[in-house]
Amino acid sequence: MSQQQPLISHLLELRSKLLKSIASVLIVFICSVYWANDIYHYMAIPLMQSLPLGGSMIATDVAAPFFAPFKLTLVLSFFVAVPYVLYQIWSFVAPGLYKHEKRLVMPLLFSSTVLFYLGIAFAYYIVFPVVFGFFANTAPEGVQVATDISSYLDFVLKLFFAFGLSFEIPIAVVLLCWAGVTTPEDLRQKRPYIVVGAFVVGMLLTPPDVISQTMLAVPMLLLFEGGLFAARFYSKSSDESNEEEQTND
Repeated sequence: MSQQQPLISHLLELRSKLLKSIASVLIVFICSVYWANDIYHYMAIPLMQSLPLGGSMIATDVAAPFFAPFKLTLVLSFFVAVPYVLYQIWSFVAPGLYKHEKRLVMPLLFSSTVLFYLGIAFAYYIVFPVVFGFFANTAPEGVQVATDISSYLDFVLKLFFAFGLSFEIPIAVVLLCWAGVTTPEDLRQKRPYIVVGAFVVGMLLTPPDVISQTMLAVPMLLLFEGGLFAARFYSKSSDESNEEEQTND
């Protein structure tokens, strides 16, 4: 009975954190759903600016004009609430961390949030105009470019997640080196394989065109180099290892 009580208390606390996280997303969504059509219009600007004169988007599904902006607003609400969701995760795991782990995790949570937002901004302001301009200008003669709003939403959300997650590479490199899984020196020696892997990942996460693949792979490689530089400052010292051993004893 005494062993079950801590487990139950942890589960109750986890439920509380999850409910708070979901509530934060719903609050942002309720506050922004009124402007759902305006949000979708802003998201469609990169494509609209690339369409030929007189071109427009279309809705092939009867309910698409309602559900597409609704879906986009819900996803955007999650993006906005990410800092609070990460704070709830931090508050749940923090009591079980060592002091040196707490000093590491908090900066990483902040950095991961900023990098995720930077990845989305990079996709919207830099990648989208180039990719959509390329697609619009390569359409065969006699073909009118008229993108379905649901297809466009699925396309941009896929790229948002791809670039947002790819911009987390420095965090992954730091964590791997800090945990002792690898070292910056080992990663430098494997740089040729990582270059090939970056383009393979770019091929898998982006639409089948060379431009978007390259525009994802190149930032990934630059972020990898940044992660190698930052990883030099995060390594377990002997004092920290002794602290863990003493605590375990």
